[in-house]
Amino acid sequence: MAKAEQLKALIRSHADGDDARFYAVALQVAARAARSGHGRMAQELRDLVDQAKARTAKAEAGRTSHPVPIAQPRGELAGLLTVAYPKTRLADMALAQDLEQRLHRVIREQRRRRHLRSHGFDPQRKLLLIGPPGTGKTMTASALAGELGLPLFTIQLHGLITRFLGETAAKLRVVFDAIAETRGVYLFDEFDALGSQRGGGNDVGEIRRVLNSFLQFIEQDASESLLVGATNHVGLLDEALFRRFDAVFEYALPTSEIATLVMQDRLALLDTGHVEWSEATSASEGLSHADLTRACEQAAKDALLDDRMVIDTRGLVCALSERRGMQR
Repeated sequence: MAKAEQLKALIRSHADGDDARFYAVALQVAARAARSGHGRMAQELRDLVDQAKARTAKAEAGRTSHPVPIAQPRGELAGLLTVAYPKTRLADMALAQDLEQRLHRVIREQRRRRHLRSHGFDPQRKLLLIGPPGTGKTMTASALAGELGLPLFTIQLHGLITRFLGETAAKLRVVFDAIAETRGVYLFDEFDALGSQRGGGNDVGEIRRVLNSFLQFIEQDASESLLVGATNHVGLLDEALFRRFDAVFEYALPTSEIATLVMQDRLALLDTGHVEWSEATSASEGLSHADLTRACEQAAKDALLDDRMVIDTRGLVCALSERRGMQR
């Protein structure tokens, strides 16, 4: 019968509208049922999946057009922003309890922002995310957008920062005009490229002007959008920036409990009954959330290429060790 992880994966894929993943999990449940001696049930599940796939294919074939995204950067903005419509939720992330609670608070305040403003209070919407790479900062921006049903705009720093005097500040104005015009989650990733300390040893006049312009724009911004800055190098940020954000969220490498949850969730479609989780968790020490995910994917692909649906301790530990070796 279905394991708890598979049932959770079925519910999540259904809620996200991810038919391909839903069917894949259903077939895994069927395979498990067959191995447990429930051949008739397994065949009925396979038949239901085949029928559902056929109906979906027929419906897609009859469509004459595709939905057009609500927001799409055009003109000068096309080189400054990319847009996505994430389905990610906070429940999809493995976060420390206090961090998860604070993010839920942001979402709650946003959902009731009119109520708060009617009493003279502003919701949190300018957020700074700091911490090592691969710990969930970028995914958090996706989850905020997914929870609030908003587009996620990512600022393209390579298109924003130029060597010409005053041009970067002018492009920043275009971005902040878009922030005011179209409500969404706006992610300034690798934020230290914009917010480096003034007066540093490698400081130049243009960088100072860019930072001063950004400080002015973010302080004057009174839009409905969420502004999210994310950086791996908090020590490089100018101290004046911290006062412009409503809240600072600190991310860290996963604890052993969270590391286990990350691995179990990513391997939910496979049989992990042969994994000694204490040994795998010990091998995962020092790896980020992203490293753990990639190691699990490697172990899963190795098993599938060998025509196995089972993950064992040795295979998972080897993948984790290989990932750690890539960090050196």
